[in-house]
Amino acid sequence: MDLLQVTGIRKRQGETETVQGISFSQPRFQKLALAGETGSGKTTLLRIIAGLVQPDSGEVLLEGKRVEGPAEKLIPGHRRIAYLSQQFELRNNYRVEEVLDYANQLPGSEAAAIFDICRISHLLKRRTDQVSGGEKQRIALARLLVTHPLLLLLDEPYSNLDMIHKGILKSVISDLGEKSGITCLLISHDPLDLLSWADELMVIREGQLIQRGSPVDVYTKPADEYAAALLGKYTRWKKGDSHQPLLLRPEAFRIDREEKGGIPGTIKEIIFMGSYWDIEVIVNGEVATVRSATGEYTRGEKVFVELV
Repeated sequence: MDLLQVTGIRKRQGETETVQGISFSQPRFQKLALAGETGSGKTTLLRIIAGLVQPDSGEVLLEGKRVEGPAEKLIPGHRRIAYLSQQFELRNNYRVEEVLDYANQLPGSEAAAIFDICRISHLLKRRTDQVSGGEKQRIALARLLVTHPLLLLLDEPYSNLDMIHKGILKSVISDLGEKSGITCLLISHDPLDLLSWADELMVIREGQLIQRGSPVDVYTKPADEYAAALLGKYTRWKKGDSHQPLLLRPEAFRIDREEKGGIPGTIKEIIFMGSYWDIEVIVNGEVATVRSATGEYTRGEKVFVELV
């Protein structure tokens, strides 16, 4: 039996149906990610799964038992589902260990292991107003984990973090599956967060699930231009007489100063990305983005582009 089963979930907010009949299942211990533009219904869906928002129809099952919504119970939420929102809060004027002890449902050694995973063991004696934003987020995560959840829902966990704290939190979340065996469902706007972490990736548009597959398949074979754009740069590439263009990533092309069977083009822009360059080339009136290990080209230079 799958740990989580979501069936026919619908939710209307005002005149808009923000979630339109979404169904999916998640096996135990799977790392599942959800991608979609702002307003696509991601957070609403996550809050319904957590039992914090009442769906208009459909049901959520955890271990085969229905998750009740706030209209059905006095205190919203499910005790075995942890939801980390972007607006997490910690009590002021408390030591970190006091905040954690209040929520803790684990033996001391297991709780200590969670604190180690979350990289907060050295913060326990500090007050909550003496820690940084990134540290607060890891403390909030630990506070959820010591309640012994089966499912952890992460709503844009990296959105307000600098690169240093983001890197630490990504390591923490990666360790959760390996060391604590928890099942995670994560939302993020950054394609690198999704592609490098997830076992499976779902794409949602206007409240509808439009694609699900491995990160490799969704990235290289997007269902449409919306799905392609969510995960990075792409080029519409016409193939022969086909009316359906290919949606190709920059690394699908090779650029050369010699013909070698390529299509002639003119360099429009050269963009340094750190460890590589993205070269924009005008080919047959369209702009193709080509990933290159070198940026030793010039705007207006004549080159040849071919598929790898």
